[in-house]
Amino acid sequence: MTGTPDLGPETVKALARATTSLGIVMLVHNAFNRAEQAARHWAASGCPVVIHVDRNVPSAEYRAFVEALSDEPLVMFSTRHRCEWGNWGIVAGTQAASELLLATFRDVRHVYLASGSCLPLRPVQELIDYLAERPRTDFIESATTADVPWTIGGLDEERFTLRFPFSWKKSRKLFDRYVQLQRKLKMKRKIPLGLVPHMGSQWWCLTRRTLSAILQDPDRDTYDRYFRKVWIPDESYFQTLCRLYSTDVQSRSLTLSKFDHQGKPHIFYDDHLQLLRRSDCFVARKIWPKADLLYESFLTDEEHAMKKAEPNRGKIDRVFSRATDLRMRGRPGLYMQSRFPFDQWNDGRTCAPYSVFEGFMDIFENWEEWLAANTGARVHGHLFSENWVQFAGRETTFAGALTDSAQMRDYNSRSFLTNLLWNTRGEHQCFQFGPWDSQYISWDLATDPNARIYVITGAWALQHFRSNADFSDIRRDAAWRQKVEAEHLLALQSQWAKGKIRLLSMTEFIESPMEHLQTIIDDIVGDGARRLTEAPRMHNLKGFGKFLQTLKNEGMHPYLMGDYPMDDLPERPRQRMRKPYLVKK
Repeated sequence: MTGTPDLGPETVKALARATTSLGIVMLVHNAFNRAEQAARHWAASGCPVVIHVDRNVPSAEYRAFVEALSDEPLVMFSTRHRCEWGNWGIVAGTQAASELLLATFRDVRHVYLASGSCLPLRPVQELIDYLAERPRTDFIESATTADVPWTIGGLDEERFTLRFPFSWKKSRKLFDRYVQLQRKLKMKRKIPLGLVPHMGSQWWCLTRRTLSAILQDPDRDTYDRYFRKVWIPDESYFQTLCRLYSTDVQSRSLTLSKFDHQGKPHIFYDDHLQLLRRSDCFVARKIWPKADLLYESFLTDEEHAMKKAEPNRGKIDRVFSRATDLRMRGRPGLYMQSRFPFDQWNDGRTCAPYSVFEGFMDIFENWEEWLAANTGARVHGHLFSENWVQFAGRETTFAGALTDSAQMRDYNSRSFLTNLLWNTRGEHQCFQFGPWDSQYISWDLATDPNARIYVITGAWALQHFRSNADFSDIRRDAAWRQKVEAEHLLALQSQWAKGKIRLLSMTEFIESPMEHLQTIIDDIVGDGARRLTEAPRMHNLKGFGKFLQTLKNEGMHPYLMGDYPMDDLPERPRQRMRKPYLVKK
């Protein structure tokens, strides 16, 4: 049926079956099979349902939908209006369906606005009883623009003082330019006398008294003309006008609807079943049309439905807040298709602490094996070597299908490191770094709070010391490597550095290697670290001081090694343990 009430035999039967004081207005534009299920569920509990179908729906689909529900006399169809997001058509459709419902079913005391994607979560009778205990209460989210935090798009008060003749979705450029023009010309609409604009969720449950007063207001034409040019009027028309007539407004919706940080509604899927059960809400939207488990679980008999409880959407607010936070910030160290990390949002670039060693392989023999044996960590070689990725054990592929290709790694060095750490969660990772490596990652290491960086400055020169290359080539390359390390040290010592960084010159380290090695082991292992009894075997450094002096003589100043003597550093004499003695008082 459409338009005005039909008093034929079918309507008489419908009036006889309408044994409840609750009527349903349903707005539908797609997923007609699910809308049919919901309508039959409402009607099975004696609730009359008036459906408004978007005029944009093709006539053939509309007729098929009407025919599918033709055997249900409690379901009626109202005059259709063309609905577009943010425009007046949604309000006009709601008005038409509400007028038909109130005119046809005289015993209805509350009208519940729902959509075709809304799903009753609890027995309909519980909702009827709940409203019967509150016969004069209107449930509608209604707050002034100054009190709502959810306005998206930068328009709060302006949505009531500017005109919006263009569609925000279909004619975005015209929409934006016309808003800018009105601002430039300081054009403002006059709000009808006595109205205080309010906003809130579109989904409400109003008493017959309040809804009738809104629809029969002698100034309705004035209000309708005004709200036709308001942006998103379905979130402000009834929310504003109910304040003129209602004596008891509870500014909350009985429908569970959640929105993300962009103002888009969350969609509920089958894996949200337990979450929806915990909400204790009467109705939820927006349900995915193919969520078979949700429809089977909730459109059921009273015995298997949820138990009585006061609606408390706050029970799951924490879950959605956490989900929104994860969507915006993500998990530290996780790069995923839906959210690429943004520096200002991220809590951390990597997911776990890791250790970087610079210069240790140049000083010690079998450094990787020794470090792995004393820490239990996974120790790699130079992951950022210019030629290839030196995974632990020199594997060609590593966790997460990372390859040893330097070209692939350098395509996005940060992603390479964060993916390696994410794929090995629960295992501490160590790797070597220095001026011989690709430096793309230098600032990322310095600014990462999870990085523990241990540097023996100038130790890279030992590779030149052991080289048989022509000395002029050595001098030239040594100057370049020292410049590279100096720039890296600037990053490590900058005000933006956040990692745990230990810098030692080669001279300082060699003077007391065991002390520094013990500190490193304590950092990695923690409280369970044992005292070191032996250090890794040190490379032969005899003649290194003279090599540095030769570099100086050739015009290159190797200052990062510290004050390394021309003669070999003397071995520190072992301190003899004193015999214990007793002190008498």
